[in-house]
Amino acid sequence: MKIIKRNGSEVVFDIMKIISAVTRANNVVSEDERLSPMQIRRIAEFVELSCLKMNRSPSVEEIQDLVEYQIMAHGAYEVAKNYVTYRYTRSLVRQSN
Repeated sequence: MKIIKRNGSEVVFDIMKIISAVTRANNVVSEDERLSPMQIRRIAEFVELSCLKMNRSPSVEEIQDLVEYQIMAHGAYEVAKNYVTYRYTRSLVRQSN
């Protein structure tokens, strides 16, 4: 499966990028609010399956929206907040360039 990057190019979907991003957001919250590695894996697998069901190449933004929704569906609102904040910060950096 391919995804569409922000610059319009297509690259192969990499589930490890989702796992890495969610893990980074997860690591900065208190331990009692963290997702388990298995929950993070399930989030990534759900997103991958959702993208496959689209029958087209999803954009990075669509994938990030799915990740965000799944983090919240697991009740990890602090992790979701960190994930959203990081997305917003990166968006501002991209706009300033």
